[in-house]
Amino acid sequence: MSGRMELVCPAGTPATLRAAVQAGADAIYCGFRDETNARNFPGLNFSPQEMAEGIRFAHDHGSKVLVAINTFAHAGAMEPWRKAADTAAECGADAVIAADIAVLDHMASQHPATHLHLSVQAAAATPEAIGFYTKAFGVRRVVLPRVLSVQEIAALNRAIDVETEAFVFGGLCVMTEGRCHLSSYASGRSPNLNGVCSPPEMVSYDEDAGGTAARLAGFTIDRYKPGQPTGYPTLCKGRFKAGDKAGHLFEDPVSLNAGSMIVALKTAGVTALKIEGRQRGKGYVTEVVRAFKRAVDAAERGFDPTEIDNILASMSEGGRQTTGAYRKTWR
Repeated sequence: MSGRMELVCPAGTPATLRAAVQAGADAIYCGFRDETNARNFPGLNFSPQEMAEGIRFAHDHGSKVLVAINTFAHAGAMEPWRKAADTAAECGADAVIAADIAVLDHMASQHPATHLHLSVQAAAATPEAIGFYTKAFGVRRVVLPRVLSVQEIAALNRAIDVETEAFVFGGLCVMTEGRCHLSSYASGRSPNLNGVCSPPEMVSYDEDAGGTAARLAGFTIDRYKPGQPTGYPTLCKGRFKAGDKAGHLFEDPVSLNAGSMIVALKTAGVTALKIEGRQRGKGYVTEVVRAFKRAVDAAERGFDPTEIDNILASMSEGGRQTTGAYRKTWR
């Protein structure tokens, strides 16, 4: 791949967007304050006015803004998603990130000048699936699911003619995105339809003599001894007992840090590197963006930025990091 890789960074608030721009982000992704985006949490996201102001600020400083409209519309209630798409285009968004075919079709027919990026929620990881979206809707970039090895990404890029974007840091979801049912089973609210995984109003921490029980909608997700740091209760990272064994049956509470894989991802043909964390604050975004900007600079000069693993260890969930599937060798 020729050309410098783009650094795509999260922003859950206008202040965080400005921080990401000032830290050197090439592009910022964010969403509106409703169910149309997959981080629909209280206190996060943008009003239409804030989005327009944020886009102007980013453009004035040479950065792009990608608007995530990446949940799936409710049957018979498409209007909020249609309105979000229209508003994003009116605000001057450089691209819309979408997964729902209805949203993609609306953008392609009504706002052809706005680039379309296929959300990871679409879980498109084969040349045939990607080919469908590019032919039907003119998708310019595909955000890859976090289940592919570098070798699989390289093979995929050789078979397609569209940009690819890969996650390199932040929360790690090993489920095939767009197919998550665990949170909705417990809470009745779907990450893919309502944009909320483990709704905060359904989270509780209950103290007893044995320590703290972290619960979601009444389900005990994990227990912590007195004085032990408590994590946010998500079902996929819960600790359960099955038979005579207890542990994290679905997924360990560990963060993705593929900073040491940047050169390999570039060689595999990846166009853009994505940092997860729209629910994080300005300090987190500033530190992570600056570290990855230095890492990308090093990678562009041919150096493998292995020191980034240590630099960002304190920003990882539970202080534990993994390169995820990127170094996978068993397939």
